[in-house]
Amino acid sequence: FARHPAAVPHSLVIAQECAFDLRKASPRLPKQEVPPGHTPMSWLTELVRRGADRLYADNRDEAEKRLQKELAVIEEKDFPGYFLIVHDIVAYARSRGILCQGRGSAANSAVCYALGITAVDSIGYNLPFERFLSITRDEEPDIDVDFDSGRREEVIQHVYEVYGRRNAAQVANV
Repeated sequence: FARHPAAVPHSLVIAQECAFDLRKASPRLPKQEVPPGHTPMSWLTELVRRGADRLYADNRDEAEKRLQKELAVIEEKDFPGYFLIVHDIVAYARSRGILCQGRGSAANSAVCYALGITAVDSIGYNLPFERFLSITRDEEPDIDVDFDSGRREEVIQHVYEVYGRRNAAQVANV
């Protein structure tokens, strides 16, 4: 840029004028349908309670402390809708006999276990919830769910039907 010495410094000015916080462009979750008398958070809490009553019948007091801690973080970070959506998708798949399994750091969540999203008892294995979701980290939780490849399209069509194509995206790793 020897012939245009102002070009590089000017490019910084242009970059600053074009910059914006990507978080402001993050999509909003579709509105969750919950039973009358419930908010997304109260409905999530009820679903977790139902699962915990079944899965943690032998150590309900210990589980309750952990679940309340996790639910408090989920509420503080305003993520109940996200958990309800993943729960709905997994419940849909299971109701139709479609094999599916939550995996990754979501297995560190007793809430995900109580909702039937994951199959790992994070309390029993003493897995740290903070590896999955923490109040100190400024990021969304990431719940990976694998579906039977032969029937994945059924789940995709359910997501499109319930949440709309504009509210869905596919992500794949090869």
